[in-house]
Amino acid sequence: MPKSLLIVESPAKAKTLMKFLGKDFMVKASVGHILDLPPDRLGVDIENDFKPEFQIIAGKEKVIAELKEASGKADTILIATDPDREGEAIAFHVKKVLNKSGPPPGRVLFHEITKPAVLQAVANPSQIDMNLVDAQLARRVLDRLVGYQVSPFLWKTVAKGLSAGRVQSVALRIICEREAEILAFISQEYWTIEAELTPASKETFRADVTHYKNKKLKISLKEQVDKHLPVLQTAEYRLQDRSVSEVKKQPPPPLITSTLQQAADRNLRFGAKKTMRIAQTLYEGVEIGDRGATGLITYMRTDSVRVSPIALKSARETITNVYGLDYLPAKPRYYKNKESSQDAHEAIRPTDLSLTPDKIKSYLSPEQSKLYRLIYNRFLASQMKEAVYNQTTLQISADDYTLKAVGKVLIFRGFLAAWGVAEEEDTDKKKEAKIPVKISVGENLKLEKLYPEQHFTEPPPRYSESALVKELDEKGVGRPSTYASIISTLFDRKYIESQERKLHPTELGNTVNNILVNNFPDVFSVEFTAKMEKKLDSIEQGSDQWPHVVQDFYTPFSETLQSVMERRQEIKKSLQVSTGEKCEKCGSEMVIKWGRNGRFMACSAFPKCRNTKPLEEEKPVESGKKCEKCGAPLLVKTGRYGRFLGCSNYPKCDFMAPFDTGVQCPNSGCDGKIIERRSKKGKIFYGCSKYPKCDFVSWNPPVIQECPSCGNHYMLAKNTTTKGEFLQCPKCKHVVQR
Repeated sequence: MPKSLLIVESPAKAKTLMKFLGKDFMVKASVGHILDLPPDRLGVDIENDFKPEFQIIAGKEKVIAELKEASGKADTILIATDPDREGEAIAFHVKKVLNKSGPPPGRVLFHEITKPAVLQAVANPSQIDMNLVDAQLARRVLDRLVGYQVSPFLWKTVAKGLSAGRVQSVALRIICEREAEILAFISQEYWTIEAELTPASKETFRADVTHYKNKKLKISLKEQVDKHLPVLQTAEYRLQDRSVSEVKKQPPPPLITSTLQQAADRNLRFGAKKTMRIAQTLYEGVEIGDRGATGLITYMRTDSVRVSPIALKSARETITNVYGLDYLPAKPRYYKNKESSQDAHEAIRPTDLSLTPDKIKSYLSPEQSKLYRLIYNRFLASQMKEAVYNQTTLQISADDYTLKAVGKVLIFRGFLAAWGVAEEEDTDKKKEAKIPVKISVGENLKLEKLYPEQHFTEPPPRYSESALVKELDEKGVGRPSTYASIISTLFDRKYIESQERKLHPTELGNTVNNILVNNFPDVFSVEFTAKMEKKLDSIEQGSDQWPHVVQDFYTPFSETLQSVMERRQEIKKSLQVSTGEKCEKCGSEMVIKWGRNGRFMACSAFPKCRNTKPLEEEKPVESGKKCEKCGAPLLVKTGRYGRFLGCSNYPKCDFMAPFDTGVQCPNSGCDGKIIERRSKKGKIFYGCSKYPKCDFVSWNPPVIQECPSCGNHYMLAKNTTTKGEFLQCPKCKHVVQR
């Protein structure tokens, strides 16, 4: 009979551990949390030091019964839930429900799921860290106090089903404020002038005109350009100075949770939620041939860049064997953590560098393989020599003008040999000149041509998922382990949408944000939320008590909440927009209101009069087509899944059809039409009406126009902030401005 019971969170992890520990152990899984606050009420006793009312999560009764039964057969109980605050809280709850007399269960921390690490951890158990439990408890209570008291306010002022979150709403605010910056941005015109020059060696290059009469040249109007061009055309060009310097680029640190999400989004196009899901499988273990189940990476929820001495030694040996001594720095590289970082875990790294991405590729899914390669290469790169460039700078005189050309040539790849994606990151935003090899100071240069170019200043870019993660991390808002769920919630609530991989607030998102910011300016501010994160850290470090931290937050919050709730009718009324239109049923004014499905028109005499109708711009319009059932006109309507065609005789006739763009399917031999569809996240895409026989799909509407470059028979209509409206060939990427 087994003498020891080991309890983990994940069934997948349990299977891996059973193969390491042998017959003397039973390994059971809690399958995540087993206790939580009640879903149907606040569950926090505000008058009694915010005592939480934890209860068994629905459906977890069977799991708890199995854990209790197993614990009754065991002499020793070890709890090995994830090594973070949340895992510590789960361990505490498991201990609580087991309620077994005798020595308390031992706490085991697995920072990697490999046999040596697991056996060592099991042999050296500790006790549950109550400071970590209290820090997680404080976070849970704070989030419940905000979510369960502010969300009902949104239901009563905007629409049912909305939610507010202590950190979630700050993330929404960041996205909305960036959108406001973009809308308020006024573009400014400016011009640059480049000169194409040829030295005696005939190696033509370009240089920027940077100064006029020793002052930086600033040109804002074409009229100014027209004054400079004739003078530059007749000027005498001479190379005044040529300098060559060695520029070194340092390798990036190993990945942590936030940088993993950023790198995966940027290089693999994986969202934060998807990245963490795949990383979890790599951490918990994958079947690798004769090795069996093997944990491939260290724990993926970490904000520490620390690396163990054993891992450093292994990295240096691997670099020497694979890349050679030239790529190995004299000493290991040590990176500094941010002030707010918790140093309980190492950085995210491979558990065994002998398991190269190519060696185990056949055992992994394509997504696992890509993410593992990213983690593996980044870790090796972090311990390699810097990349080295030769940078050549030319300074050229042209009468009263000064020109400059800068070129950079990679002479030693260094860490770029492993971290290949860094080559894209390394490319300067400003294009670099191709510098002639044979050119001498004092040499006269022949002017070939002048290139004046008009530019316009651009607004700050919208956030991508990776950029938002970076912003939250840098501002100290929330914890990196929560970013994936935060972004996912914003999508689920339809507060934001993704267009061209950029995050846009929806009309609903902007409305919710304005209400929260106007009425709870401190609670949902970046600074306040970051300050609260430090308070939670102080609880973890044992320098503060969680009820005190919650009380300090709740006293001013409750006063603000009471004031806001007293004004909710006034706030709700402020969201209504007068239309000047009379209700056809009672003669009262019609107003625009918010509802679960968006904005609509309703009678201001509600509830006496319940007349409602869609907004004018959302009224169905005739499509020019006839109903196949009754012959009545078909109307273009908008529903839950986007636009569709519906019979004007509804409800007498319930005929419906997909919204037809009128464009023939571009796929050769297909007689289908391109119809508009909507994805699960609410984003519009375009597909063939003959699906699944025809698999044509596009995020951009197809246009039947031949590509002038490659002759492809259709192009895609696109619209971006920088380029405006244009057509792009899906085959050769040729662009045609519209």
